[in-house]
Amino acid sequence: MQPLPSWVWIGAVTLSATAGMINVIGFLGFTGQVVSHLTGTTSLLGVALAQGDWAHAGSLWGLLIAFCVGATLSGALIQDSRLQLGRRYGVALALESMLLFIAVPLFEQHFNWASWLIAMACGLQNAMATTYSGAVVRTTHVTGMFTDLGIGLGQWLRGLPLQTRRMWLCGLVISGFLGGSLVGSWLFALFRYHALYLPAAITGSIGASYFAYRHYVQMRLYR
Repeated sequence: MQPLPSWVWIGAVTLSATAGMINVIGFLGFTGQVVSHLTGTTSLLGVALAQGDWAHAGSLWGLLIAFCVGATLSGALIQDSRLQLGRRYGVALALESMLLFIAVPLFEQHFNWASWLIAMACGLQNAMATTYSGAVVRTTHVTGMFTDLGIGLGQWLRGLPLQTRRMWLCGLVISGFLGGSLVGSWLFALFRYHALYLPAAITGSIGASYFAYRHYVQMRLYR
């Protein structure tokens, strides 16, 4: 694993925590759907199609398409897999924040497509993190992190050098997602769908901070 800037590590853990919050709120809500990854959703779609449950199948198709649309938006905004200051990471995070804010009143009105909005937000976030980390980090699901953790431990047991940085990154992302899930569960019990305002505020704040930092660096360069 090549060295990553410290802000990539911090961003990966923070965004994995927000994804954990978003996912658990979607699951605990009236739709009962996870939204941050598509493996289980695709399996459930197969079950719904086999049983002829077309309403449920339509809802699941909506989640899959929404996540993909979010990833497509990220690809269109960022346009490159190289980590570079001028990329539109702030725009992507601001758009994610906006989607989460909009979803809250829609959830309260029990509009089914509120889940599609937060799935789109997760697709946008995951694609952005994949882009800026060079496909090293996925922040909205932890299957890859557990897989890499197991690979590294297996290689170490065979006498190969332990990839310490990679192990730490996997552990931190997994811990962030788990911590976000715990916090999201507590907040949902207290505030219901208003709990989504926390991940919305976090992503919006990170986006604004990125805008400010980019502006600061550009001002120093052109002095």
